[in-house]
Amino acid sequence: MERSKGTPDDRVHQAASKPAIELTGVTFKWRGGVGFELKVPEFTVGTEEKVLLLGESGSGKSTLLSLICGVATPSIGDVTVHGTDLSRLSRRRRDRFRADNIGVIFQQFNLLPYATPLENILLPLRFSPQRRARIDAPREEALRLARVLGLADQLVAGSLASELSVGQQQRVAVARAMIGQPPLIVADEPTSALDASAQASFLDLLFHQTSEAKSTLVMVSHDERLGVNFDRVIDLGTIVRAQTEGAA
Repeated sequence: MERSKGTPDDRVHQAASKPAIELTGVTFKWRGGVGFELKVPEFTVGTEEKVLLLGESGSGKSTLLSLICGVATPSIGDVTVHGTDLSRLSRRRRDRFRADNIGVIFQQFNLLPYATPLENILLPLRFSPQRRARIDAPREEALRLARVLGLADQLVAGSLASELSVGQQQRVAVARAMIGQPPLIVADEPTSALDASAQASFLDLLFHQTSEAKSTLVMVSHDERLGVNFDRVIDLGTIVRAQTEGAA
């Protein structure tokens, strides 16, 4: 299943734009060749496109995100992100590429609990001079992002991440992913802990920020109701073949 949003001309423009992500002939296996196996014959995401990937537990969505982010590398095939074939880079160079070019929003947010929200937002700049160089005043930019996402300066600079509500932690996680304008944002089930109203509000903020930064967005979820505002909604089963050893 794949659903595209927009007019035919819009979709032609998306298809013709330079891809942000390309997976070709990919096979991934755990070391030793046993257990889980994932195959992706072909998968492409256009630059600045917003794509929702739908998949249940065990469908391979976490493994696919790991391949896109360069955390995992395929046994066979190519994973290209913004013109760089990650499968041909060393582990150290993949880590550097990810730090420079990919903002990740984790399902559990993964904030440093005893750091302030401001320190959490600024953290990616410590690992990426390239992201740091894209902005003139990091602290002011971090506070600006937080304000846009509905967080007051006093809360961001004067509290601990562990003291925030789930919704506030989520907004900090988005600001951290967006700081330094990475060209790709990857979101792993970021709305799973929210009710329907909070989900809608969060997506509005996320779309606004990715559009402002001209970033590509790839988000995975099991909830197809979230797909109404994405450019494309893709059932993972149509692009990925995932199998555990012993399964039919």
